[in-house]
Amino acid sequence: MSATASVAPRPQGLGAKIKLSDRIGDPALRVLSALAGVVSVGVLVWIAEMVFDQASPAISHFGIGFVTSQEWNPVTNRFGALDFIYGTLVSSFIALLIATPTAIAISIYLTELAPRIVRRPVAILVELLAAIPSVILGLWGIIVLGPFLGNHVEPFLASFLSWIPLFAGAPSPYGMFNAVLILTIMTLPIVTTITREIFRTTPPELKEGAYALGATRWEMVRTAVLPVARPGIIGAVILGLGRAFGEAIAVTQVIGNATQIKASLFQPAGTLAAEIASEYQGATSKLNQSSLIYLAAILLVISLIVNVVARLMTRRVKVR
Repeated sequence: MSATASVAPRPQGLGAKIKLSDRIGDPALRVLSALAGVVSVGVLVWIAEMVFDQASPAISHFGIGFVTSQEWNPVTNRFGALDFIYGTLVSSFIALLIATPTAIAISIYLTELAPRIVRRPVAILVELLAAIPSVILGLWGIIVLGPFLGNHVEPFLASFLSWIPLFAGAPSPYGMFNAVLILTIMTLPIVTTITREIFRTTPPELKEGAYALGATRWEMVRTAVLPVARPGIIGAVILGLGRAFGEAIAVTQVIGNATQIKASLFQPAGTLAAEIASEYQGATSKLNQSSLIYLAAILLVISLIVNVVARLMTRRVKVR
């Protein structure tokens, strides 16, 4: 029997079927992917168009002066956003200042230091923080965290640091400090989860090379893990910042909802999202309602600017 005859015959039509599925699958994948991208952009444009259209009466009435005005008086129909912009930026950025190093430390512990038996349970518990409804966190802030801050933490800080404007003034269970800590708890699992996954993707060769050169574990993390993960950490922080910007219910419950700008973290304040959530349903006039939507437009613009800046920062870090 010849060698050719011993070879099993190839099933007819199999290659043709595979090639046909490839011809159909590749264009279909391109079309579906492009369609998903177009839909996401379309939804963003649709939301922005609706927000600015509904805010147009307030925009035409107050103009850009709405952003720099501190007055918010539904009785006289005089409205301004500066107090709420200040509260949004201060509460979100301070929350990220606390959450980011904490999240990085937790991620380093879970990826480099924790025993294998501990890593999974701790990671799950951290991720479960993101599953707690914001209204529950706000309620906990009212019942537990607020009184604890007002009766113990804030008097202690004021006794030593009252010369710093941030820690001056009378302690209060409702205020910026309470809102900052609630936002920290809400953003921590987001930043931690993303940062931990980024650390896990660090090439093992880099770690082994650092150890081979005599580096300690901390030196390995500092020279091999953190530089590679820096763009991802920036992205994680921006996602957390977006979460902090948009939080309404929990912040409304604990921040005090005061239209004022105070340097002290102990004083009540307000944010863009909290003011919209607390007042929109009870708006006393069309101009009041339009002004609240103007606040939403400002929040949308701030979020877009922050994301664009984050993209530029990430690209610059990658280039370096």
